[in-house]
Amino acid sequence: MFKGRNTTRMLVTMALLSAIEVVLARFIVPMPNPTMRFSIEAVPIIVAGYLFGPVSGAIVGLVGDAVGCLFSGYGYNPLFAVPPMLIGLCAGLMRQLLYRKVSYLRILASFLPAVVVGSILWQSYWLSFFYGTHSFVWFLGSRAVQFAITSLVNAAVIFGLFKSRVFDTLHLWPPVRAEAAEANNDKKASVIL
Repeated sequence: MFKGRNTTRMLVTMALLSAIEVVLARFIVPMPNPTMRFSIEAVPIIVAGYLFGPVSGAIVGLVGDAVGCLFSGYGYNPLFAVPPMLIGLCAGLMRQLLYRKVSYLRILASFLPAVVVGSILWQSYWLSFFYGTHSFVWFLGSRAVQFAITSLVNAAVIFGLFKSRVFDTLHLWPPVRAEAAEANNDKKASVIL
């Protein structure tokens, strides 16, 4: 996973994506109630999974959630770190869907299983367990609506990023071509030395 000259660039990009996740999750968020928020915080996590693979996506999700809890009054609960980690993991595992063709539906399909399992089912259960103010079914219904909306928006933002060719310009997409470019740079550096 972490090897060669590509390591520094990858780690810096992952740190940047984690920082962006913190800002999107904690500072640019409409919250109708304490257990529901509408944000595009998953975008950097999904992008990390696409660019660097499932482990990197999960790490960005974990780091972003842990650091973000420092800026919120809720404290840190590792049970709530599972959904962002699942989203990054799923996006990384499903990134092959985008190798041949990047489309809105393929982007949505690449992270939707993690949203359903982690953000809707897992988190609804634990919110009902810890808060006890509403039943699991209430949390399930409200979070299903919340994540249906945010998933559509997340997919649109990511699709827009791909269409702007920002990842191509930075030689980050597709990952196979990015690794080949790094290998060529390594060969050129060895010839010079």
